[in-house]
Amino acid sequence: MSDLETWISPYGHAETVRRLEQEIGARGATIYGRVDHAANAASVGMHMPPTVVLIFGNPRGGTPIMLSVPAAAYDMPARILVREAGSEVLVEYRRPELLAAAFGLDAETVAPLQVIGGIVQAAVAPPTP
Repeated sequence: MSDLETWISPYGHAETVRRLEQEIGARGATIYGRVDHAANAASVGMHMPPTVVLIFGNPRGGTPIMLSVPAAAYDMPARILVREAGSEVLVEYRRPELLAAAFGLDAETVAPLQVIGGIVQAAVAPPTP
């Protein structure tokens, strides 16, 4: 089993990233960074399919996790990967229960991270007719 939850987006790469950024903001989280791996590869003359990592969080949810287990800061803030794989756009994130297991955190402490699944689900929801 992969550490990552994977969703297939019905939208193109750029639109999927835009929808995720919009949904992250709508949920009260802050986008702290955007890593464009394809652009970085192009800057050194290499080609890579569109690949972006969104780094985001909300201190109200993340701080209690890091106070409980300071080493959990290594995995914080949350990240979502959006990448093209052939003809598909994949949206991936680390399963919160794996963070809980890795650091011995209870479900209540990592509950704020469950919002990631809702963000992704809303962003990749098919257009309604």
